[in-house]
Amino acid sequence: MAIFLVLNNKRQVFDTMAETFDLADIKRRMQGAVATLKHEFGGLRTGRASASLLEPVHVDAYGQHQPLNQVATISVPEPRLLAVQVWDKALVIAVDKAIREANLGLQPTVEGQMLRIRMPELNEQRRKELVKVAHKYSEEARVAVRHVRRDGLDVLKKLLKDHAIPEDDEKRHETEVQKATDETIKEIDAALATKEKEIMQV
Repeated sequence: MAIFLVLNNKRQVFDTMAETFDLADIKRRMQGAVATLKHEFGGLRTGRASASLLEPVHVDAYGQHQPLNQVATISVPEPRLLAVQVWDKALVIAVDKAIREANLGLQPTVEGQMLRIRMPELNEQRRKELVKVAHKYSEEARVAVRHVRRDGLDVLKKLLKDHAIPEDDEKRHETEVQKATDETIKEIDAALATKEKEIMQV
């Protein structure tokens, strides 16, 4: 069985025929869970305007189903107001229709080629429901991170069993994986705290 030891910016990659331990890849996958969480948080309407609220909107334009940001500029001129500047006058009606039919609860006001969207107020019950959803998204992100940790530790155990790495290296890499896990979970918890504050802010 071939074993390669590669040193790259102090990062070690241990290769056996089937298994590889790559700390940078583990961190990248953990950050993927954080990125997904932040994207999901962006879709939680909090009463505050955010351009990411309109990401799900697709417009029938020029014979194609295109994302809204391909046919208009989205801005946030006020904390509770979205402005959508449609580039082509002929698409204003299509953009207005797409936003209304996206099930986001948003009602644009058309002013020439500009659509203004005022964020509706959220009642207390709706805010609490959104906080529960945010907690659910966060727990899913934590579970995803723990799965990545488990994958990394499984690879290390196999490499040790196959005598591809010494026990000292296995222990050191286990510590690195746990540190990356703890840091990522901390990042998830911080993102949740920020989102919860934003949701409950009247």
